Amino acid sequence: DKKHSHWFIFFFKQKTAYEMLRSLVGSEMCIRDSTMVMNKSYGQHILRNPQILKSMVEKSALRSTDIVLEIGPGTGNLTQLLLENSKKVIAVEIDARMIAELMKRFHYEIQTKKLEIIQGNFMTVDLPFFDICVANVPYQISSPLVFKLLSHKPLFRCAVLMFQREFALRLVAKPGSDLYCRLSVNVQLLSRVDHLMKVSKNNFKPPPKVESSIVRIEPRNPLPPINFIEWDGLLRVCFLRKNKTIASIFRKKPVLKLLLKNYNTFMSQKNSCLLYTSDAADDLLCVDLGGRRTLQKK
Repeated sequence: DKKHSHWFIFFFKQKTAYEMLRSLVGSEMCIRDSTMVMNKSYGQHILRNPQILKSMVEKSALRSTDIVLEIGPGTGNLTQLLLENSKKVIAVEIDARMIAELMKRFHYEIQTKKLEIIQGNFMTVDLPFFDICVANVPYQISSPLVFKLLSHKPLFRCAVLMFQREFALRLVAKPGSDLYCRLSVNVQLLSRVDHLMKVSKNNFKPPPKVESSIVRIEPRNPLPPINFIEWDGLLRVCFLRKNKTIASIFRKKPVLKLLLKNYNTFMSQKNSCLLYTSDAADDLLCVDLGGRRTLQKK
């Protein structure tokens, strides 16, 4: 009747207003400032721009069934968005103060096991299974962090990570570029890397001294069937002098001695007799990469 109709309209308006208010409050709650002093040794810089946080989550193409790994969650600004769009978040944090902040902010999610916090150094903890990694990482461990992720088994689907801009540009550098280096070769061998967006240092609190970028890393599956340690050793030699040709690098006496040492180690593992003694490197001027070895006097 008319009386109940008025009550229904009143209730509907109140409910709509409440939902709008909750939505507005939720968007503000996404960014939580902290009065605690950031620890420089941990590389703590809190990302405060909600649009950038939202873009990181969108670029990761999260599914509701995904388990997400976050490295260095800080006060939980990114964590909140990840929790809203995934099945579970695993956060690795070294700072006990940040963990206390996370436990206070996400008490319910921790109780329901939707959020798992691992306290410790990311480089030393054992990582559980995860589908996606999304993180604003400590810049001082960028390189070892990337290779630890790429060596994780089983392979994850992708990682959306914030890095120092110069490091990010080295990840995606192409042959012939001034930034192309051993890091570029190794990461692109093991994964597909895309530069997503630049991020100004003014979006952080406290602002870092460098500009930042977001990259997306997608591991190659299957990985190339090589001995990565041997491959990386070869790259170390190739990138000793970037302005030199590879041929000239492999004619250098220290490089020849290194090759000779490695060759002898390889032959000893095969229970074969050694071809050269260590003094032979002084007379070794060239190595035929096709397999034939020649000795020449200087």
